[in-house]
Amino acid sequence: MKILIATYGSRGDVQPYVALGKGLQHAGHHVTIGTSKRFGSFIEKHGLKYGYMSDGLLSIIDTYQGRHMLENTTSIFDMVKQNIKLAKQLKPLQVAQIRETWEMAKTIKPDFILFNPNVSVAPHISEKLGIGCMLATPVPAFVPTTERPFIMLPHLNLGGWYNRLSYKIINLLSEQFLGKYIEDFRSDIGLARLKKIDFLKTAEGMDIPVLHALSEAVVPRPSDWPLSVYITGYWFLDYENSWRPPQDLQTFVEAGPPPIYVGFGSMAGRYPQRLASTVIEALQIANLRGIIATGWGGLTPETLPESIFKIESVPHDWLFPHVSAVVHHGGAGTTAAGLRAGKPSVIIPFFGDQPFWGRHLHVLGVGVKPISQKKLTAQKLAAAIKHVVSNPVMKRKAKDIGKKIREEDGIGKAVTVIEKVMNTHQYNCSEKDSALLQTHL
Repeated sequence: MKILIATYGSRGDVQPYVALGKGLQHAGHHVTIGTSKRFGSFIEKHGLKYGYMSDGLLSIIDTYQGRHMLENTTSIFDMVKQNIKLAKQLKPLQVAQIRETWEMAKTIKPDFILFNPNVSVAPHISEKLGIGCMLATPVPAFVPTTERPFIMLPHLNLGGWYNRLSYKIINLLSEQFLGKYIEDFRSDIGLARLKKIDFLKTAEGMDIPVLHALSEAVVPRPSDWPLSVYITGYWFLDYENSWRPPQDLQTFVEAGPPPIYVGFGSMAGRYPQRLASTVIEALQIANLRGIIATGWGGLTPETLPESIFKIESVPHDWLFPHVSAVVHHGGAGTTAAGLRAGKPSVIIPFFGDQPFWGRHLHVLGVGVKPISQKKLTAQKLAAAIKHVVSNPVMKRKAKDIGKKIREEDGIGKAVTVIEKVMNTHQYNCSEKDSALLQTHL
């Protein structure tokens, strides 16, 4: 079947879907990944078809104003404020993204759509095309549960009623910011107006299936999730067998004790040089070797001591087994890669789901309490790094979780679920079939 995977965001919002796309392609399906054009060659390099979406929304993050937004968005309330401030800039870009997704889908004529939460128009496109769709996400953020609140709202110990309410608040906010765009789009393509927009339901009120690229060894499945919600294990994009590390990197890794990895992807804020200086000073205070990944728009270190090696990027699945700990921003992908390698983390969250992962790994006992990037100092970072590399209990717990993750087949299970949902025609998978499928995951 022809499957369109629609996603948008940073590399962490693209790479797991490339891994899933390759799994679906191996199972005999024709896969197109639609996303920002900056990832077009990356997708095609992995043998998948690319569907065009502009860089418009992502380009805001590349600006000074966008980096300021990242530094000041640690909760949903901050995000609302930033959306209001950027409303005039965001509106045409959001409308353009909706249109580009529609044009792409019309061209591809898929039989099924998998979509990232950042492409919320996908269910309406699938309705117009008369095909099924499924939300696919690496973050446990969208399906209501009494067991935890929405991950960007305060974690108050008020019980299940508050936790459930938090998801209703998010749906109302989403409707407020995106509802008009969705309704205008539906009107333009000849779909009926909705009485209420619910981002997890079809126009007929049926649950949209949800697929989580998560390990239950890390995030256990809530007991009150519906059977149409699945957890499969992570979707890792492993490096090719033909890939070899640069010789100077290999030499550095082998020249002494396992180094500390430090990388923040695109999350370096307005002052990446200052952040890099803080990291270098922290490693020197801790008297530990380090590898700094500059990343996409990330750290910009200049002169480095011999104990620190700089790389632009390197496959995490090769590098992380060779390090002693992982210092990062708390993106879902880097968090998963560190856990699979069995390494403890120091998380410096910037925005979005990153504070959640910082708190969660601390609760699991495989990371220190997260340090907000606003409060980060070399002394705090040095102390955190020294703690994670010297704590035997934390190191053992990280190894135990890593072993469980490495034994999972997240992509294989995800393909099984997707094929089952497709074959039962859109959303008609019976509770009996869903329950049976859950037992095999």
